[in-house]
This record gives sequence, structure tokens and C-alpha cells, in this order.
Amino acid sequence: MSQLTPANRALPLVTGVLTAAALSGAAVFAVLQSGCDDPGSYQVREDAVELIGGCLQPDDLPVHPRPPAGQDGDDPAMAR
Repeated sequence: MSQLTPANRALPLVTGVLTAAALSGAAVFAVLQSGCDDPGSYQVREDAVELIGGCLQPDDLPVHPRPPAGQDGDDPAMAR
């Protein structure tokens, strides 16, 4: 069985710190290169929080089609 030395005990810690620093740097680089000039803002409207502005377009999100409206034409989703 090998003896644990201070160098052997520190290696996993150093590796973890370097990995975390590399991933954090990659995340910061990705955000800086996103090209979004307007980050947008959140506003409360009628008991709902909405993102106003920003670089996200409705076509960027996968949206499932809404179910057809009720028999009388009232769609509860449109009541907002």
C-alpha cells in the first residue's frame, strides 16, 4: 500500500480547483460572446412576471400548440 504524502493529498484538491476555474472561465467567455446588447428586464403585470426586451425571440423556444378553444369559443389561456 502506498504512503499518502502531502503532494498526493493535495492533487485532487488542485485538480478540482483548476477544473472549476476552467469551467467558470468558459461560462464567462460564452456570456461575453453571446452578442446580446439588451439583457432585458423583468416586470410584474397582472400577477405575472414577464421578461421585457432581451435577445430571446419567441421562435427560439419550443412551444407546444394550445388545445382548441372550448365549445363556446372561450379560451381560458386567452383570458389573461
